[in-house]
Amino acid sequence: MFSTIVSIILISFLATLVRSTFGFGESLIAVPLMVLFIPLDVAVPLSVLMSIFVALVVVIQDHKEIHFSSARWLILFALLGIPVGLLILTCGNEYWVKIVLGILIVLYSGYSLLAKNAPLLEQDSRGWLFVCGFLSGVLGGAYGLNGPPLIVYGNMRRWSAKHFRATLQAYFLPASFIGVVGYAVQGLLGWTVIKYFLFCLPAMIPAIFLGRYFNHQLHGRPFFRYVYGGLIVIGLLLIVFTVSGLKS
Repeated sequence: MFSTIVSIILISFLATLVRSTFGFGESLIAVPLMVLFIPLDVAVPLSVLMSIFVALVVVIQDHKEIHFSSARWLILFALLGIPVGLLILTCGNEYWVKIVLGILIVLYSGYSLLAKNAPLLEQDSRGWLFVCGFLSGVLGGAYGLNGPPLIVYGNMRRWSAKHFRATLQAYFLPASFIGVVGYAVQGLLGWTVIKYFLFCLPAMIPAIFLGRYFNHQLHGRPFFRYVYGGLIVIGLLLIVFTVSGLKS
């Protein structure tokens, strides 16, 4: 039991550090590693609780860096996409949808890294907000992968690393809260999940501040190179987990 708790704490530190530095990606680190030590129906709600806590602290820390108008429309359009994602989850062929999704993430991220003239938006575009927000809701509802469409929009708007990190948390905070309510209704938010979350808090807090420091050292295009590099890793992990039969 002691070794399990220590392992979960170390995983929470690593996942929180990644989330706080880049603004996304902790779930694909936390859940696959945590299920090596605890059941999936404990690991997933725990990951979402961690997401709420990180998003809340970052929003409080850097609320002045948030593009609230963008975040509001992205959340609204994501709500429209979530039912479609749930339909895909329940009716689609999970294996092939995940494989295709992973391939698309890798291909688009690779293109974005190599392209010299990426699309540029001087101001918010309601059309692109709808496309990216809706797709984020679809991917989030189906597989918990809200991030990629949001990254595409942030890149087109040329958000700084600070704005990117803060605005994504303004999006993830209500989205994750809705997820936790759902888990509570389904009876998955029990004492075991709360206990592990309390154990993780002392590791998560310094990771949030350390990630903020790393984030503030990143500027311009190099930041998005790291972000798209991270997306390539996520896409490859999604493919590997699916082919091997592991839960992503």
